[in-house]
Parts: sequence; C-alpha cells; structure tokens
Amino acid sequence: MNIHAQTEFRNHTLIVTVSSDDGRPVLDRRAYESLARTFHEAAVDDEVRVVVLRGLDGCFCLGGDFSEFLDATKHQRLIAAVTDMFRTLATFPKPVLACVDGDAVGVGCTILFHCDMVLASDESTFRVPFVDFGLVPDAATSILAPRKLGYAGAFRFFCLGDTLRAEDAKALGLVTEIVAGGSVEEAALGRARQLAKKPVAALLQTRDLLKGDTGVLCDRIDQEISLFQQALQDDVTLKRLQRIARLAA
Repeated sequence: MNIHAQTEFRNHTLIVTVSSDDGRPVLDRRAYESLARTFHEAAVDDEVRVVVLRGLDGCFCLGGDFSEFLDATKHQRLIAAVTDMFRTLATFPKPVLACVDGDAVGVGCTILFHCDMVLASDESTFRVPFVDFGLVPDAATSILAPRKLGYAGAFRFFCLGDTLRAEDAKALGLVTEIVAGGSVEEAALGRARQLAKKPVAALLQTRDLLKGDTGVLCDRIDQEISLFQQALQDDVTLKRLQRIARLAA
C-alpha cells in the first residue's frame, strides 16, 4: 500500500500522524492532501481494519497553517485540499480512533468529531477558536457537534471558544476515555486491536448504520467551506487574522 502521510501499520491497524510534512503540529495544504490520499488508500485496503490518529509528542494538533490563510494565492488549492480531506473522512467506511495527548485546537479538534472513539490524556485540552478569528467551523461540525455535545454544549464550545480540559470534554461527549498515568497511544491501540478482531462485515455494517447518511455531512462541509472562503476575502477578517498571526509569532 502506497502511504503518503507519516504512518505505521500494526495488526490490521494503520497509525497516522497528524502533522505537516516538516514536522510542525499544524495542517497545511500538503498535509491535507497527504492525509486524504492516505484515507483513500486505507478505505480500499482489506488489510487495514482500523485507523488510529495520533499527534506529535505532547501536542495533538494546533490547527491550520495561518500563513496560508493570509496568502490569497494559496486559497484555491488550500480550499480544494481541505474539502477533499473532510469529505474523505466523513465517508470513510472503517473505524477511526484518535489518541490525544496535549492540545487539540481548531481543525486539530474538529477532526476528532469524525472519530468513533477519542482517547485523551488527562493533560489534554480542546479549543475551537473559529468565531474569534472571524471564521465558521469546518468538517461538518455544525452538524456533528450538536449531535455529540447537544446544542447548548456545542454553542458554548464553538461560540464562546472555551478551552475544555479532558474531564470537561468527556462530560460533554467529545472524549470517550481519559487515560491517566499511562500511554494514551497504547490505550488507543488496545481498543483498535479489539475492533480488528471483530467480524469485519458485521462491524462495518453496524458502524454504517450508526453513522447514517454521510451525504448530509458532505453537503454541510461544502457549505461551511464556502462561508470560510468568503471570510478569507473579507478585509476585516484578514486584518484580524494578521493581528492574531503577529501575536502568535
């Protein structure tokens, strides 16, 4: 199997690292493209039964690459890559688990809503500051977040931009299990091994029934991306993003 993102393969489980090609804990266009290719190929590889997403040591993912938001010449290819990545993830036919150890911010957090299980260390934090940036959420989380967190929980998380500790994220339903005093990656791989041993057809059919119509998610991804693209053409939003980028530098 031709894998493009940084991966490992163990016992029918594909372990995928969420990061840029140059080792930063962010997703840029190339990272979106490589993740999409990886998921496309894993979807049709019978040897892959479960996918586990992991971050770099001490940080899951800090979100998108701000420099690409601020460079209009990169927007078209970036939007295409983001759309393909999230459409691929929304329609991926096999179980996806995430192991979070550290910060999950922006797209590094919204990607978790597509995971069937999210295991986190007790030091992990979760934040989606899209509204603070003048942007809307991505990855069909305008559907998935109210489903998982309830409307009030989703409104608080996305509109107030609160940072959630692991316990709060578990109470809301974003995190499935908290791993204290051990390796969250090993815990996730343990769950993956359990799933990989299940009868494949029954597992995939059950997951498909639980997830329902993924076409609705793809339509919402397109709608969110359209609003996101409009925001990147707004002078007020661009000035806000530039100011935030300077502060973060």
